[in-house]
Amino acid sequence: MNQLLIKQTVILSAILGGIFGVLTLIPFVRNFTFMILILCISAVIIVYMKKRDLIGVIDLKEGSVLGGIIGFVSFITFSIAFIPLVTIVGAILPKYYTYGISYLFKVSGFFVLVMLVVFLAVLSALMNAFAGLVTAYVYEILSGIKKEENKNVDFEIKE
Repeated sequence: MNQLLIKQTVILSAILGGIFGVLTLIPFVRNFTFMILILCISAVIIVYMKKRDLIGVIDLKEGSVLGGIIGFVSFITFSIAFIPLVTIVGAILPKYYTYGISYLFKVSGFFVLVMLVVFLAVLSALMNAFAGLVTAYVYEILSGIKKEENKNVDFEIKE
């Protein structure tokens, strides 16, 4: 896979994950943004990259790999933006729903929170890998163009 494509994907998913981290503070949209983040943010980013011609024809394997990368990176940046902001808002407004994050800091500590974030990021990567696979499959069906497959070449090394 192209390294430039991976860098562009990581940057786009980090930006969108940070935006979702801020948007999740709003009570009316928090469930909607979190479900999009966990389930199908890779489809949104792959469609955006296809519309802007940042990505060419991708096969199913590349779609699932890109989806996994997008899911993991976007959830990590979501957590980097969301956890400090919700802790600050919870300190300012005592009746604000903080998802138990400030309580988790007091009782369990930072290490448990990091483990929870990494576990959820892996779960998000898994779900988004499937969403990326489905997106690549739909694009393959709609366009009718398949990426040429690399044929395995058998060769021998003679001494």
